[in-house]
Amino acid sequence: MSDLRYPIGPYKFAALQRTDRPALIAQIKDAPSHLRTAVAGLSESQLDTPYRPGGWTIRQLIHHLADGHMNWYIRTKLALTELQPGIKPFDEAAWAELLDSRTGPVEPSLALFENLQTRWAQLFETLGPQDWSRTLVHPERGELSLDYVLSSMAWHARHHTAHIAEFRKTR
Repeated sequence: MSDLRYPIGPYKFAALQRTDRPALIAQIKDAPSHLRTAVAGLSESQLDTPYRPGGWTIRQLIHHLADGHMNWYIRTKLALTELQPGIKPFDEAAWAELLDSRTGPVEPSLALFENLQTRWAQLFETLGPQDWSRTLVHPERGELSLDYVLSSMAWHARHHTAHIAEFRKTR
């Protein structure tokens, strides 16, 4: 792999068809089991090792997945209940440097991620055609559709799980 930052390639949004959504929702549902498989048996020392030079530790990645997806889940709910809500970005790098992200046990974040993904998939499965047209406004990325949220967060989970899988190949 030439670029350790993007083991599955950088995210590229492509307009979704209605028929694309079930597979992406399945990826949201399956993400926790793939993540648990990727981290199974890692030692504390391995959890505290960066997945690539200059990258976060495996522990930080796990906490980041829970933190990031929690933010995007709430943003999804806001998009469904408010008219084009403006959302507040969060400083992912600063969150990853907080003591709980650097040293905290990973099981609470694994459990949070698992339950959150279950709830999120259930939410996505309840959406009607009119719901998918709802949008939110990100101050840096502009107007984003719920298709974008679904697609990017399915990619995001695969992306960081692949970081861990690639790390395991070398350690």
